[in-house]
Amino acid sequence: MTEGAYLYILRCADGSYYIGTTRAGLDIRVAQHNAGTFAGYTSARRPVTLIFSQWFDRITDAIECERKLKKWSRAKKEAFMRGDFAELQDLAKRGSHHPSRRPPAAGSSG
Repeated sequence: MTEGAYLYILRCADGSYYIGTTRAGLDIRVAQHNAGTFAGYTSARRPVTLIFSQWFDRITDAIECERKLKKWSRAKKEAFMRGDFAELQDLAKRGSHHPSRRPPAAGSSG
């Protein structure tokens, strides 16, 4: 177990999601987030609840998945957590955009 890691998704008190990886046990990591051990996103959004986890045999694979998921829309993250890969493919085809990414303004040269 020392080579691998968990990818995990937390639901924060404000309903947002936090995605991370850990080599430590999930119970320990969730407790650390809820204790405010980590300054940053979750410290101001406690309590948090573990809603998804996946074990990877290599930590590099867990980190790669974390980075990919962080770029996805909420709808795509939720389809992933449900294991709804048909919906995930549909959302990818539709080009669902992250809400913080706005299309270029009319008349701009993009």
